[in-house]
Amino acid sequence: MKNRMIMILLTLVLILSGCSSKTSKNVIAEVPEASGICYSTSRDSLFVANDEGSIYEITKKGKKVRKKKIGKYDLEGVACDDENSLLYFAVEVKESILVVDMKSLKVIKEVKIDRAFDGKTVIKKDKEHGIEAITLINGDIYISNQSYKKYPNKDASIVFRVGSLKKKKTKIKEIINHGFVDVAGLSYHNGYLYMVSDKKDLFIKYDLADKKVVKKRKLPKFAQEGITFDGDGYIYFADDEGRVLKYKSKKFL
Repeated sequence: MKNRMIMILLTLVLILSGCSSKTSKNVIAEVPEASGICYSTSRDSLFVANDEGSIYEITKKGKKVRKKKIGKYDLEGVACDDENSLLYFAVEVKESILVVDMKSLKVIKEVKIDRAFDGKTVIKKDKEHGIEAITLINGDIYISNQSYKKYPNKDASIVFRVGSLKKKKTKIKEIINHGFVDVAGLSYHNGYLYMVSDKKDLFIKYDLADKKVVKKRKLPKFAQEGITFDGDGYIYFADDEGRVLKYKSKKFL
């Protein structure tokens, strides 16, 4: 019995070490509870969101440029708006969008999300999860509602577009029913919406015009919480276990 237990433990160690070795060579930075990531074209750097309310700016090689604690926010995703020099963060518990100045990293305002849609449907917050990822598409903000249920459940895993951030509240203007659960990362790149499902370890390429998935593939096992692309042919993932990973994007596209 003792020898059998030793063999089981050794097998588990080998499996776990094998899994970690697949991704360890791609780790470029250690960022605690990395929950979202975006690439800034104007600064040629990456901004990483942290679950405990901190913002990290790192180079494409992983060197830390800046870190700032902006408050008690559960930051679950970040989008770079280079045209206006702004950062948009998805705040899970408060169900809001935090607008931050990209240069000073000062909070400008917080806008609550009204979950009513079409004056009838209410997309309820999941008992365990809420908004999880955020990206910009042609100036509009798109957000992922993280859930383990599919649409048309009222607490479904969907992506939705919100309206203007000029007032204290913004409304849902459009729903994208992508058909996947636990979408924890979003990025818009070369005309397509890219998503990662943390639970299923999936990379998903979605055509917004045709409203259909055009590609999906399995990811290495890690806690995918964010995804972004740079202009040099690389893709980056935020790993909630405290890392930022970098791959050649052609490996996935």
